[in-house]
Amino acid sequence: MHETTIQSPLLKTKQHFEILDGLRGVAAIAVVIFHFMEIAVPDYTKSFIAHAYLAVDFFFCLSGFVIAYAYDQKLKSIGLATFLKLRLIRLHPLVIIGSIIGLVAFVFDPLSNLYNTYSDKTFLMFVASCLMVPYPLVHERYFNLFHLNPPTWSLFWEYVANVVYALVLVRMRNKITWVVLFIAAIALCYEAVVSKNLSVGWGGDNISGGAIRVLYSFTAGILVYRSNWIIKSRIGFITISIMLLAAFLIPFNDKFNFIVDSAVIIFYFPFLIALGAGAYLAPKLVKLCKFSGDISYPLYMVHYPFIWLFMSYVEKLKPTLNEMIYVMAIGTILLIGLAYVVMIFLDIPIRKYLKIRMDRSAAIAK
Repeated sequence: MHETTIQSPLLKTKQHFEILDGLRGVAAIAVVIFHFMEIAVPDYTKSFIAHAYLAVDFFFCLSGFVIAYAYDQKLKSIGLATFLKLRLIRLHPLVIIGSIIGLVAFVFDPLSNLYNTYSDKTFLMFVASCLMVPYPLVHERYFNLFHLNPPTWSLFWEYVANVVYALVLVRMRNKITWVVLFIAAIALCYEAVVSKNLSVGWGGDNISGGAIRVLYSFTAGILVYRSNWIIKSRIGFITISIMLLAAFLIPFNDKFNFIVDSAVIIFYFPFLIALGAGAYLAPKLVKLCKFSGDISYPLYMVHYPFIWLFMSYVEKLKPTLNEMIYVMAIGTILLIGLAYVVMIFLDIPIRKYLKIRMDRSAAIAK
């Protein structure tokens, strides 16, 4: 099926990469802070975490690695339909939950009358968000593909990548996959030059950039796994987390940003994935990494409706920066708590129920 067979002892057993899980949580928290800062300090050159939009590319790269690791050898045996069902069960409950939270926040926002402008199209926005059909509509607030819960844009491209993987990439020889990666790298650099940065793919006027971002990073993640680029070291979770955060904290400069974004995505993130996969995890940090990984996706998918509320608060009441810092700090902590509650009481039970139903249907079919 593939030109190379993974023979590393590290990959012969289906281990769990706890440090990579932990890094996913670090990136998700950085995204929350970044989104708060976009409202509080719209000028990226003055934001201390202006490059955290690159966390999405890290997610894509990590996803490519994990999907290849989990399914390269077994997708043929389980079949396309089962693979897609498993991905839907893993990802889609939070798409719906995020859409519901977004709908409630939009309709009942006490500090904005934006709902009155789009009340006749709100139901369509909700359906589009639940089904992940891009529906850019609200020009007043950045023209997102999914206004009710903007981060859904990356899940849209994640789904596309999963389908392409199952239909094409899983069967593709490594030499051809490398060619695809090289072409994607060129397209990524071109997009960075044209757009001046790679914060693209999320809006109605930059949607094509999302295809380029996911094509490169997802493919790079696959090749990190298939090429057995596992860097074994004693470097721990804290050090690698700092290395990941460093990419998000790079000062924003319009003149050189296309170089920074391209370099971080093309070289640095695949390196961090390889480093994180082989790094040493101190026993005392295992629970932290697990918690970080567990809440990462719920946090990513439920936080943004509250960013809209924060934006309404800033527009209406015009708070000082110090007041906004206080709200952002408390808000981030509360959102982590909300993500945990949503995960425990909604996401996990729903996924368990759907998995049981799927298994029963498969048993009956046999």
